Amino acid sequence: MSPGSVFTASVPTESAGEAPAVEVLSVEKTYPNGTRALLPVNLTVRAGEFVTLLGPSGCGKSTLLKIVAGLLPPSEGRLQLWRKPVDEVQANGHRLSFVFQEATLMPWAHVQANVRLPLDLAGVPRSQADARVLSVLQLMGLERFGKCLPRELSGGMQMRVSIARGLVTQPQLLLMDEPFGALDEITRNRLDADLLALWQRQKLTVIFVTHSIHEAVFLSRRVVVMAARPGRIVEEFEIDEPYPRSAGFRVSTAFAEHAKRLQDSLLRASGETAESA
Repeated sequence: MSPGSVFTASVPTESAGEAPAVEVLSVEKTYPNGTRALLPVNLTVRAGEFVTLLGPSGCGKSTLLKIVAGLLPPSEGRLQLWRKPVDEVQANGHRLSFVFQEATLMPWAHVQANVRLPLDLAGVPRSQADARVLSVLQLMGLERFGKCLPRELSGGMQMRVSIARGLVTQPQLLLMDEPFGALDEITRNRLDADLLALWQRQKLTVIFVTHSIHEAVFLSRRVVVMAARPGRIVEEFEIDEPYPRSAGFRVSTAFAEHAKRLQDSLLRASGETAESA
């Protein structure tokens, strides 16, 4: 695919009357210094999907995710969440949360206060907020750590707190930007498994950014592969494997075959990037 062409990700089949959670419609991003971060991107994510954006650093994964979150305006094109502009989402009863690469916790505040922060900012009454904080701490296995400071927790536990803070607003859409990238492999694998359980239990729609092929295979229903300079979608793959996915799936023949397909796709994308550089 030439760097100027547009790849349109296929639109998943929807239930009758169900609006897609996310519609990215010919979205482009060019920064004021002239850097073209994204070619026109078209992507539809249906409610309840787990979609992973996979690609090398600099391919626009995080840029696209921030545009979906409303944190960054597109230069061209449109974004719709549940068929509404992103600034109208909350008014229509939908919510989204964003989990960043780092936990970004307030170091002086205990876990409960860190998790409660979005509710405090939204003016939720304290008694109601505390009940929701307790519920989400239990969901994340953090109920015994509510009075701990972030420095008293491991990196994996801090990321659990960050995810809990994202969930306390009771979102339908969870956006995650390489949240486990800095963790050791054992912790990362454990959190990947916990995230899948959470996704199914809470009936979330998740868009997850990673540069790890193995993480993408383990987590995703669908993987969208991106290439860099400029950022663009080049291919997508269904990971047609049943949930829940156990540790045994990671060492299965099917897992290896999916990983090989994604690796080949990334190599093709890198070749295109090299030719266009």
